[in-house]
Amino acid sequence: MNKGIVKTEIFMEQIYKEANQATYELVKESKLTAGDIVVVGCSSSEIIGETIGKASGMDVAEVAFRGIYDVLKDNGIYLAAQCCEHLNRGIIIEKDLARRERLDIVNVLPQPKAGGSFATTAYNAFINPVAVEHIKADAGMDIGDTLIGMHLKEVAVPLRISIDKIGEAHLVCARTRPKFIGGERAKYDECIM
Repeated sequence: MNKGIVKTEIFMEQIYKEANQATYELVKESKLTAGDIVVVGCSSSEIIGETIGKASGMDVAEVAFRGIYDVLKDNGIYLAAQCCEHLNRGIIIEKDLARRERLDIVNVLPQPKAGGSFATTAYNAFINPVAVEHIKADAGMDIGDTLIGMHLKEVAVPLRISIDKIGEAHLVCARTRPKFIGGERAKYDECIM
């Protein structure tokens, strides 16, 4: 891992492009539609080649956020920004989504060192941001091993896309699918697998 990445304009453009392309592929491969939810956990420290939680940077988080949010917003898909472990991996979402999903709103304001730079950026960018403790997202992006699994629907499927890193951060994507139920005579809808 390269320590001490210099955040040049070219590096920041690369972060935007990688985040944007990864999100585009996630939306396409997951067959997401308007109203769906994508959870994103993002370590700005890992993006610059540092250890998660050790070199949080708002500038890096803002660029990654824009790359992701531009695609989701254009497609009418909700972004759920996962906070870091200091806020028990709470979630920042739009208030209308919290109401739609009947989620209990909790009182906390994410900060770069307590919630993380990505969640703080989301809070500052959303129209009417709120924090909740749990969500069941349709798909997700884990940038820098932030452990988003607790916020995905029950049956998560790893998704291989063309990008496996954003900056220096390891990228893992997932989609979800409905559970299979029934016995040996059951038939399943191939369109939603």
